[in-house]
Amino acid sequence: MQIPFVDLKTQYLSIKNEIDNAIQNVLSDTAFIKGKYVEEFEKNFAKELNAKYCISVANGTDAIFIAIKVLEIGRGDQVITAANTFIATSEAISRTGADVVFVDCNPETYNIDINKIEEKITDKTKAIIPVHLYGQPADMNLVIKLAKKYHLFIVEDCAQAHFAEYLYLDPNDNKSKWRRVGTLGNIGAFSFYPGKNLGAYGDAGAIITNDDSLAKKIKMYANHGRISKYNHEIQGINSRMDGIQGAILNVKLKYLEKWIEKRRKVADIYNELLKDVQQVICPKVNDNTKHVYHLYVVRAKQREDLREFLKSKGIATGIHYPIALPNLIAYKYLGHKQKDFPLATKYEKQLLSLPIYPEIKKEQIQYVVENIKQFYNKTK
Repeated sequence: MQIPFVDLKTQYLSIKNEIDNAIQNVLSDTAFIKGKYVEEFEKNFAKELNAKYCISVANGTDAIFIAIKVLEIGRGDQVITAANTFIATSEAISRTGADVVFVDCNPETYNIDINKIEEKITDKTKAIIPVHLYGQPADMNLVIKLAKKYHLFIVEDCAQAHFAEYLYLDPNDNKSKWRRVGTLGNIGAFSFYPGKNLGAYGDAGAIITNDDSLAKKIKMYANHGRISKYNHEIQGINSRMDGIQGAILNVKLKYLEKWIEKRRKVADIYNELLKDVQQVICPKVNDNTKHVYHLYVVRAKQREDLREFLKSKGIATGIHYPIALPNLIAYKYLGHKQKDFPLATKYEKQLLSLPIYPEIKKEQIQYVVENIKQFYNKTK
């Protein structure tokens, strides 16, 4: 049996006619950059998140970068983010000229450890970028309290967490309410890279905000610093979604909730089948979050050997991420030692992502788990 890590082709075939028609409409209307199909997606995505504005951009990395730029953060400033995530988050901070400050991960969820954020705040700190890693929201209530206490901005990195929800404690009435990520901070940044739960057929991203002033600045900055064609009020960049991606995303958006529910069922099956495998630690989901399982990540003993064994059985896996950000050569200049981020460093050698996608069948999941058990039985 061959089991891919993701299966984008099967998903495409399930909605082929709608996708093909959407692409043909863009070609017929020659609506190649921005245009009505992108605007329709922006409106629909904002509505789904209960947000006032959605501004589409070229990719998820640009979404974070633009968010930081419009908050007027740059050289001499510091931005706090997670040590355990993809480099796009920290890279976007560095592109603005600001200094990136890493925080170790939570031992159970692998998200940023909120209890270690405050010790990293200085008079140069301007923002916190929590990453909703693997599809589970970071613990935002304390992040929000810290941001208010120290007058910091919050930019949510939602690249892996479309439609993930968090039980937010509203300070206005002291009641807890479920809210979708991207709407808890000042700005939410999304990626629609093809492998995401809501993926385009190329690069694409979006920025969410409820702030009128920020929304205007974001629109301008992403489009050469202008609102109208030649009226450039600021110096911006070129970061625009193309019409084909907007049309594709608009089709797929209708199916996202159904796909997420299927992912949750896949995760439930994995959890049940793996519960007695002592060498594997399944994902921990907090009661105040609704995980969307962009990735199903376990901690596994003898990870490399296990991964090779699964590969020999036709099972593809992933590692997210093999090197914690502070340990990368790219950040050698910061002078960090591995002991500065003990958990992120420890988990480099343990985290393993198992195949998960809405179309995966129960017998395929069973095959994955059977082979995991077979590997550990052989190595006893």
